[in-house]
Amino acid sequence: MAPLTLLCALLASFGGARAVTVYGQAPLATTTSFAPGSTYTGLAAYDPRILDPPPLPDPLPANQFGIQLSASASNVQGLSIPLSGAFYGFSVEMSVVTQDDSSFIHPPFLNLMSLIAERAGRVHVRVGGNTQDFARMVDRLEDGKAIEKQKVDTNNPTQTPGLLYTTEILYLLSNISSLVNVKWYLGVPLNDTSDIRLEIVEWGERILGDSLLGLQIGNEPDLYQRHGHRPEGYGPFDYFGEFGQVLESMRQLNVPVTNNLIGPSLATGDWFPEDVWNTGFIPAYTDSITALTVEHYPDDNCAAIYEGFGEPIDPQVEFVKFLNHTAGINIIKPYLNSTAIAQQAGKPFIMFETNSASCGGFPGISTSFGAALWALDYGLQMAYSNFSHALLHVGGQNVYYNPFTAAPTNETSFHEWTVGPIFYSVLAVSETLGSSNNSQIIDLNANSGSLHTPGYAIYENGNLARLALINFMTDPSGANDYTATISVGGGQTGQPNGTPAQIKVKYLVAPSVGDKWNVTWGGQTLGGQFEADGRLKGELKIDTVQCDQAANTCQVKVPAPGFALVFLSDEALKESEPASTATFATTAVTKAKNTVTLDQAVLATSNGNKGMSGRYGSTSSGSSAAPRTAGVYPSAVALLAVLAGAEVMRRAIARQV
Repeated sequence: MAPLTLLCALLASFGGARAVTVYGQAPLATTTSFAPGSTYTGLAAYDPRILDPPPLPDPLPANQFGIQLSASASNVQGLSIPLSGAFYGFSVEMSVVTQDDSSFIHPPFLNLMSLIAERAGRVHVRVGGNTQDFARMVDRLEDGKAIEKQKVDTNNPTQTPGLLYTTEILYLLSNISSLVNVKWYLGVPLNDTSDIRLEIVEWGERILGDSLLGLQIGNEPDLYQRHGHRPEGYGPFDYFGEFGQVLESMRQLNVPVTNNLIGPSLATGDWFPEDVWNTGFIPAYTDSITALTVEHYPDDNCAAIYEGFGEPIDPQVEFVKFLNHTAGINIIKPYLNSTAIAQQAGKPFIMFETNSASCGGFPGISTSFGAALWALDYGLQMAYSNFSHALLHVGGQNVYYNPFTAAPTNETSFHEWTVGPIFYSVLAVSETLGSSNNSQIIDLNANSGSLHTPGYAIYENGNLARLALINFMTDPSGANDYTATISVGGGQTGQPNGTPAQIKVKYLVAPSVGDKWNVTWGGQTLGGQFEADGRLKGELKIDTVQCDQAANTCQVKVPAPGFALVFLSDEALKESEPASTATFATTAVTKAKNTVTLDQAVLATSNGNKGMSGRYGSTSSGSSAAPRTAGVYPSAVALLAVLAGAEVMRRAIARQV
């Protein structure tokens, strides 16, 4: 996809000065100004457009129906492979933001990653994209920059800039992993096979250690010829050969780990995955491949941005396509054969880059609660179809589809981050699958296969654990809220009644599928535009529903629109809900001098119940006592995200990952 200005903007900025923590500042200005009836011209990430919900379907689906379930996975046909709660992660374009001062990890980013890690055990993040193929590591860059790209034609979505970067980027990633259990995928340059550049392999393995999950060889090679990066006639066998060249070059360099390669990462544009499998790719490289990957977007908004792509798509017209069960099913359909092939080969199959639409997503769609429900259903459908993981693409302020967006650099003194509704989908999928790493899921074909009321059952360690129920419709009257009557065993199953005495239900809701900011997950919110510090706000609300064991039934209501996660036992709830979440209570502010200010009340409760033993840091420039066994760099970040107060340089702050 087109390069996105992101990595430094989201995670860190580099230079000589260090700065952290300002609390209680009132906004001094706003990024945009938008009056009713006017045309918005500001940054895409803050576009205020809200779409109308589509009309209710005709005919309407039933608003009461039964779901018959087996208590044991052994009686269920068609369950998925065992899955992890870390199913959803993030894909980050390896591109450039030039900033003048400070070097730190943004606390909101750490808090957001911590929310997922506490539920799923870890977070998977890929750093790469089109820009990885043209990246080159250098010893240093002017003014202490960590990453720099050259100018390109902004009207050419296929032109990829050359990218220069230093090891500072890798030390940054390592420092993040020392604080939150984030694991990384990196991309190996593949634009010039006569000069294969493996510095990111050597330094990535040295610095990241066990936090490096894998190395992507080639990004969307099926589009290389179309984009002018390969000569006419370039095909799957050519990619097969280039993959082998990279592997041989790694062996010649005596790279210690060569069994963590990833490919082919097709966009399914000019080739299908089977075209690569037919080259003998998997058996030829099976000892070196750690996962098989594809990348796909269901739609694109390129015509609204670039010339030559035809008429722009109207988001209001397009919105309805995202709001039914077939949306996810149709995206996945071309890959069902490949997921079966991956299982036969004993390899995970990963959707390595995806989101609502390429070229940055759609205004009003990608920023909506409807997109959250779409991503939830899409993610669970991928899990049911035997994908092992999926990575949602993240951009800078110039795209719509971000799960999270840092405030513009010159506004960090009075604005916090912005979290999009789709981030709640990541949390919900993590809690749906739980932390056992042994969940299996099945599409229930609920409500006679209604496209607007899909449902899934999740079995954990062989036992029925949770239900995931979605309502894509919007009806403020409540007439199209639906009630699912759940029965475990009994009836015609030939099994004894197994419905529990009570169940618990957690809701993801908003007033409309078009809504942006009034989204709550279990009664909690991450805040509206420029309001997010990465911590959930409000009291957690999980409903208790009493069941009728004599009738062997439990009734669960799902609002229109909304998502209900049903916990069928206390153990199932325990596997999903963290007892506490370690948080990073400072707010990063880009200033030119060393400044530390803190809210003592927040600091006193910032680490939840887990503490931070074994993690040290410093506010001093070029100083850090963070763990370095995997290459934590003493001057890259200074770990300011977890530091505060006059005693901070010597303070032991604990964190269990």
